[in-house]
Amino acid sequence: MEGRPSLPDTGYVRLSQIIPTILPISKSTWWAGIKAGRYPKPVKLSPRCTAWRVEDIRALIEELHTAKAA
Repeated sequence: MEGRPSLPDTGYVRLSQIIPTILPISKSTWWAGIKAGRYPKPVKLSPRCTAWRVEDIRALIEELHTAKAA
């Protein structure tokens, strides 16, 4: 993946690691997409810490890439 931001192999990523580096969208678009079911749901690691599973983000990237290619 030359030129693309890299994700860790496993674990969790925070919103600042997803937007805008991986997905060039706004935070409000991201949250609306979660509500609509287009984007993966977050995991609460603590009352003030929200993150997403890396596996879910990778699946989303693959889904978006496949849809773009079609």
